[in-house]
Amino acid sequence: MTQALELAREAMAEGEVPVGCVIVKDGVVVGRGRNRRETCRTALGHAEIEAIAMACKTLGGWRLKDCALYVTLEPCPMCAGAIVNARIPVVCYGARDDKAGCCGSVLNLFEERFNHKPRVYGGVLEEACGKILQIFFENLR
Repeated sequence: MTQALELAREAMAEGEVPVGCVIVKDGVVVGRGRNRRETCRTALGHAEIEAIAMACKTLGGWRLKDCALYVTLEPCPMCAGAIVNARIPVVCYGARDDKAGCCGSVLNLFEERFNHKPRVYGGVLEEACGKILQIFFENLR
């Protein structure tokens, strides 16, 4: 999660909502991502989507069945769907997202009747993950 936080800081430095994500397999980071919605002008520019794409390329396939995803903010519906489709078995997130979180805050997409149900661990480095978001949004006002 500390590497995901560093990616979140990089996103914030570019004026992006500070969210970072890493995907790990056997103790090695195989995918990294950070928010780039503003930079790339796309709704798909979420940290998890970028990290999943890199991990698929690194590992040579779309099934990330032996990986763990670490993200600083609870995944949204799009990212939770991508996690299901990539078959990622473990999801660890930092701060809750009471507006769009799909690991229990708004709903838990992983409890629905999909063919894949990852284990979810929330609150990982929650204070640090929440603080960077708080600073970013305070500076916008």
